[in-house]
Amino acid sequence: MQDDATLVAQAKQGERAAFEQIYDQHRQPIFNYIYFRVGDSELAEDLTSDVFVRMVDKIGKYTQNGRPLAAWLYTIARNLVIDHHRRDNQLTWIPLEERLIEARDYNPDNETDRNLLQQCLVKALQHLTDEQRQVILLKFVEQRSNADVGAILGKTEGSIKSLQHRALAALRRALDKELCYER
Repeated sequence: MQDDATLVAQAKQGERAAFEQIYDQHRQPIFNYIYFRVGDSELAEDLTSDVFVRMVDKIGKYTQNGRPLAAWLYTIARNLVIDHHRRDNQLTWIPLEERLIEARDYNPDNETDRNLLQQCLVKALQHLTDEQRQVILLKFVEQRSNADVGAILGKTEGSIKSLQHRALAALRRALDKELCYER
């Protein structure tokens, strides 16, 4: 694996292998990011493709400025999702993907409880700010480190810890409000 600076330099020279490596490294996380915001896998695939089309079109203007390439790709993805929601005038958060639940943990008897919990989590996530949702998804769905999340969101590791703390507290309050669990 090559570092971002090398890949970007090669991509700016039009090297196909560099574009392929960038795509291979970032496609799934970008897809996940979009999918959790639009709730439709086909739409998420289309928007993910648009992210990489824009990356190819704009790679000549890209400068790292100390941030990883992933941060730029997430910014493109975020803007495409915002544009989509503006066009559709809706915002929908969906439950965590089924594939995140390991097969050994799956129990058909608990499917109803799991679905209700997912629906409750979706409602609770709507009470968070966009920044708080991003931290929750990047940290707990994509399992990224605080340093990675900070680089993607353009914040320090300390501010990510603080934002995560506030996001989890807000999520707890939202879960209380949605009456999603028993004490």
